Amino acid sequence: MERRITDNIYELRRVLPPHLNAALDHIGNTDDLLEIVLDLGRVPTARYLDGEVVLLEEEVNRDDIDAIVSNIGMFDADNRAGLERTLHRISGIRNRRGDVVGLTCRVGRAVYGTIDIIQDLVESGQSVLIMGPPGVGKTTMLREAARVLAENKRVVIVDTSNEIGGDGDVPHPAIGKARRMQVSQPERQHEVMIEAVENHNPEVIVIDEIGRELEAQAARTIAERGVQLIGTAHGNALENLMLNPTLSDLIGGIESVTLSDEEARRRGTQKSVQERKAPPTFDVLIELQTRDRLAVHEDVAAAVDGQLRGRPLPIELRSRNARGEIDIETVVPESRAMTERSGRANREKDNGLSHDNIPQSSNRRGKLVPPNGSNHANTSNGGNTGNGSSNPALQPLRLYAYGVARNRLMQSARRLHVPVSVVDDFNGTDAIVTIKNDYRRRPKLIVDAERRGTPIYVLRANTVSQIENFLIDLYGLEDIVRPDDPYGMAMEETKSAILRVRNGAEYVDLNPQDADTRRRQHEMARQARLFSESFGDEPERRVRILRAN
Repeated sequence: MERRITDNIYELRRVLPPHLNAALDHIGNTDDLLEIVLDLGRVPTARYLDGEVVLLEEEVNRDDIDAIVSNIGMFDADNRAGLERTLHRISGIRNRRGDVVGLTCRVGRAVYGTIDIIQDLVESGQSVLIMGPPGVGKTTMLREAARVLAENKRVVIVDTSNEIGGDGDVPHPAIGKARRMQVSQPERQHEVMIEAVENHNPEVIVIDEIGRELEAQAARTIAERGVQLIGTAHGNALENLMLNPTLSDLIGGIESVTLSDEEARRRGTQKSVQERKAPPTFDVLIELQTRDRLAVHEDVAAAVDGQLRGRPLPIELRSRNARGEIDIETVVPESRAMTERSGRANREKDNGLSHDNIPQSSNRRGKLVPPNGSNHANTSNGGNTGNGSSNPALQPLRLYAYGVARNRLMQSARRLHVPVSVVDDFNGTDAIVTIKNDYRRRPKLIVDAERRGTPIYVLRANTVSQIENFLIDLYGLEDIVRPDDPYGMAMEETKSAILRVRNGAEYVDLNPQDADTRRRQHEMARQARLFSESFGDEPERRVRILRAN
């Protein structure tokens, strides 16, 4: 969509004194004007995107302030006033006696088409939180999101300061078919949010400037009722919300927990750690860096968990270039790596591996098949690491762990003596290893990897046994005895006993085993042309291997 801007700047200039209007005429350019700042006893200034300009060398006096206040009428409880059917906002600064001694005249603009950079996220049905510093365009983007969604959905705007829909009883055309609920007092915003859901049957609630704890709680209540939320909050990045005790509930809240000694050793952390205590209110977080550049966290829960583990997830950077085209890139900061989720501590008894779309083989040592249909993962030197015994050289392999504990993966690789390295940059990986629950959620990283043809291996659970089984199958190490495989260890013991008897031992007694395992041990002895017998009572019954007479 072509971008179109409407600002009705003449309506704002109409309330200014003549000498200030003359100064604006002298400067000429009002297209990039952000606001006009008037403080008693100081020179008036005009703020632009690229700096500040002095309008007059004469100081602002009481008459200038009073003239503007008389033209705009009464201020609301939040010291803000607007102009009928415009998006302009005039905010006052008062002294201790309540007199207005300063004014900030913000130019409000409806920018049609600005939502294209995040339209896919807004129309996905997920709750989206837009955050950024003041003046970067959060409200403008929010207003356009409301207009676009209102074309097909029931949208209600909770407009606390009348910045989204403009001042007056008739909302500005920039919000389209969306309905607007005004708030009489700023501290009642959370009540109006709940009222909107209960009385007006919305599919989408749009909220500007969530800043109080009660508003964060109301947002959670709305999200739990199945209503999509589109909101804004002040802050520069996800870390700001995590450190903000008032608003941290928007991203799930942070709490300190004490781990058991075993869990602390497994994670390689201290016993006291911070964890996310609840599902986030918003599914997607957008960090608005400039008017044409933003960062996207498509999975807020995973992003928060990654930050708490010290291994943040990759973020998606979107920007609009000079030609108006949208450029998208995924960025992985230096210390970035996938993290183990708090919910991944559950262990499963089944040691098999599976892909979400591939039925689990009954063969415990069956082949691993990546989603792209190949039976191998690309190695760093361009060769293949096949299954079975076709790769005795054990070529190096770079793996990217998504939802799989890095420390477990590296320890398993060292234990099995396989040349696996865990990388932080998923763009430079040979394969991605994840778990079934994460794969089913279809995060963008997984989708992008499949489009590029990067092999993805899916484990059923984030356990040591499954990770070791994965590496054994990946490298074709079928003859290696798995520490958690009693049957395999029994077979190795039988082979050793056969060798000892052949080398002169009169007999060798094996460890007690179940009936099926003993049957296999007898069969192995028979194939080696040796005798064998079982003796003892269950569960201590065992096999003795003897020399043939």
